[in-house]
Amino acid sequence: MAAGSRAVSVLRRTLTLSPPRKPPRAAGQRRGQQQQPRCGAPPAPPPAAAPRFQPAAPGPLCPQDSLGCGLRTCYRYLNQTSRSFAAVIQALDGELRHAVCIFYLVLRALDTVEDDMSIPLDVKVPMLHEFHSHLYQPDWKYTESKEKDRQVLEDFPTISMEFRKLSKVYQDVISDICHKMGVGMAEFLEKKVDSQHEWDKYCHYVAGLVGIGLSRLFSASELEDSIVGQDTELANSMGLFLQKTNIIRDYLEDQMEGREFWPREVWSRYAKKLSDLAKPENVDVAMQCLNELITNALHHVPDVLTYLSRLKNQSVFNFCAIPQVMAIATLAACYNNQQVFRGVVKIRKGQAVTLMMDATNIQAVKAIMYQYVEEIYQKMPSTDPSCRRTQQAIAAVRAASLPAGPMASRHHYSPIYLSCAMLLAALSWQYLSTLSKATEEYVQAGDN
Repeated sequence: MAAGSRAVSVLRRTLTLSPPRKPPRAAGQRRGQQQQPRCGAPPAPPPAAAPRFQPAAPGPLCPQDSLGCGLRTCYRYLNQTSRSFAAVIQALDGELRHAVCIFYLVLRALDTVEDDMSIPLDVKVPMLHEFHSHLYQPDWKYTESKEKDRQVLEDFPTISMEFRKLSKVYQDVISDICHKMGVGMAEFLEKKVDSQHEWDKYCHYVAGLVGIGLSRLFSASELEDSIVGQDTELANSMGLFLQKTNIIRDYLEDQMEGREFWPREVWSRYAKKLSDLAKPENVDVAMQCLNELITNALHHVPDVLTYLSRLKNQSVFNFCAIPQVMAIATLAACYNNQQVFRGVVKIRKGQAVTLMMDATNIQAVKAIMYQYVEEIYQKMPSTDPSCRRTQQAIAAVRAASLPAGPMASRHHYSPIYLSCAMLLAALSWQYLSTLSKATEEYVQAGDN
């Protein structure tokens, strides 16, 4: 499978939690012609009421009366392709909400073209290169896709119409990222990831560009300072940290589906074939290879913390911080863990809920990052070939996590926050329903 199969899935993770990857694509039922547009997504979970939190007032996620027919249709497609993403995106403030919705749908359409194995390469490659130009062609659509989410291609005129209604500054960002991602997808259609440089490049195309695009949208909305969108290195690191975590965790699933995303430069030092790492007799070298890749991913954490420290808007902060803390928790669970090569490594549902409610300000996120790198440190074998590099990566995270004064303990306050959050949930059935569905989707089933 090529790059695109991860391109939009990581967009969801960048904005939400980083759930298990979606199952292999299969043709689903066509969109019903008589289906009426709906705009009734449940409200997003409000932050828990606790001293360390900076609550954002909850409100209706999708006020039906204020949306035109085309935008209602776009939000319907958003709910159909990713219910969890729809809940999170609609918690964003102001016009940024609509811009990110359209950004998602455009990349979802691009991803659908890339994933469709019924499209010959001599047709697909030019489509990927030119896809961004269709945003300015009112009548362009593609009706021959066999993919589950083909409605975003069949009704692309509605999506492109709403795109053209956005402010030009949003249009420029979305078009530019769509173009660059299409080029990257085409490059990796039949290309394996060999060197660590190519691993970074691949992750840039399918995740770093998403982080860069979102950052530019945040700044364009004026909810965040211009530096957020201008510092592409930090934005790229946000995406790379998530993508590398997904790739590391999904080793076995990718092997079962005939995909390889671990860089050959690394795994070839431990085995003749990547699949050999799953053999019981290779457990020791498999752990060493796994730990080396996790160490590589940890180098992005200081950039993540610097990026998050610049955010001012609460809805944007929550939007960005939650997937990052889920990623560090996932890496801590995977480190030196044989289960990566035997099955699925996932964090507990209760742990995921706690992280969702804790990650609402930079000091809380720093405490979370500190906690999980300490877990990795405690599990680190002294004989591991990457031991020294892992220690250096952990030291860098510690330095970035420690504030000038004493750092608040998550372990002391988290139960209080969790109790407050549960009280709010009990008072709001709709919130509880949304949180339950989203968490179930993130942690157990993955995105649709």
